[in-house]
Amino acid sequence: MKTAIAAMDAGTGTSSASPPATGLTTHGLAVGHRLRRTTRAPGEGGARRRHRTVLAALDLTARAGELTVLLGPNGAGKSTLLRTLCGLLPPLAGEVRLDSVPLTGRRPADLARHLAVVLTNRVDGGLLTARELAALGRHPHTGLTGRLTEADHAAVAWALEAVGATALADRPAAELSDGERQRVLTARALAQEPGVVLLDEPTAFLDVPSRVALTVLLRDLARSRGLTVVVSTHDLELALRVADAVWLVGRDARVDSGAPEDLVRSGAVAAAFDADHLAFDPATGTFGLRRAHRGTLAVDAPPELRPLLARALAREGYAVGTAGALGTVTARPDGTLLARRGPGPAVAADSFHSLTQEVRTW
Repeated sequence: MKTAIAAMDAGTGTSSASPPATGLTTHGLAVGHRLRRTTRAPGEGGARRRHRTVLAALDLTARAGELTVLLGPNGAGKSTLLRTLCGLLPPLAGEVRLDSVPLTGRRPADLARHLAVVLTNRVDGGLLTARELAALGRHPHTGLTGRLTEADHAAVAWALEAVGATALADRPAAELSDGERQRVLTARALAQEPGVVLLDEPTAFLDVPSRVALTVLLRDLARSRGLTVVVSTHDLELALRVADAVWLVGRDARVDSGAPEDLVRSGAVAAAFDADHLAFDPATGTFGLRRAHRGTLAVDAPPELRPLLARALAREGYAVGTAGALGTVTARPDGTLLARRGPGPAVAADSFHSLTQEVRTW
């Protein structure tokens, strides 16, 4: 791929000695929606423009070489912020800078060579194949003719391979599933060879292994190629494990930023996502159900089974411990589970399902 990149620089006249990327920054940024003009009341003069502010006073940094993840509850303003960062929505105040240059100071053609966007809008591929759809990412580099060079084809092939879409290359884009189309659109953004990539829910239609693979790929590309990658996602637990930095939009419209561990330690993650029946566990970085506490059970089991037993018992409202234990759960070497309430007889269960049905009656 390095050979292809060098060839692209030679074919398009771009300089490989450009200044190092510094990333994406916002300064006093306010985002929201401009509403229709309204007429002032008599005596107040002419028409005025109203707007609805969603997030304000944002001083954020997404650094080159890092995967920055944008998290927050539904309706918190993540998509509005992302659309403002890429120039689709004008800021209500403040500015966005790309490698220290204000976004508004860049010509559209120049911006397209430095910033790629993958949004959730459904894209109609028409009669294009998946390869041709991904190749549209080379348009900012091809000039007026639109003709792809050998280096351009190499970049498209690499991008499709990077997202695991090589097998889809010759299929009509119109026949792709939502998940397949999302992968091809991500390949289109990578084929663009930008310095900054913004993605809104890129894993929304992917299965769990594909979500992990794509998220890890984006982080690895950020590090290996010095990209600034900003991803909006609802995959909270995955993001907290993989991301280098997090922008967390809270319920109070405040945006906290830092490493995932910083936001977990400060309580910002729990404040943003805890609900009546859901609670974030800082120790494990996962969410668990809030259940009425029914007591404590002692567990005698091999180390590999203890976490599974603890999770199954927690679902029924029991904690694992020794002090004041109401009963004991034992795992035999043959796989049988024994549940004993107090001094009573042990009840054998051949599965976790049978075990939980038993302790549920206690």
